[in-house]
Amino acid sequence: MAFTAEVDAIGMNCPLPILRTKKALATMQSGEVLKVKATDAGAAHDFPAFAKQTGNELIASTTEGDVLVFFLKRR
Repeated sequence: MAFTAEVDAIGMNCPLPILRTKKALATMQSGEVLKVKATDAGAAHDFPAFAKQTGNELIASTTEGDVLVFFLKRR
């Protein structure tokens, strides 16, 4: 999937993956896609909730081994 920017939150615990994501999205234009990689188990629940709360669209989420990968489209 094509993306504009990427956040590597591997090895970070909550709330750092969400905080890094929020900061990255703030620098992006509407419609651009952010790829986020995280290993925190809570991220599987945190990112859908974050997307719903902020109005950004979670367009995909996958798992690559122990790494959770999320694609968010900037509102």
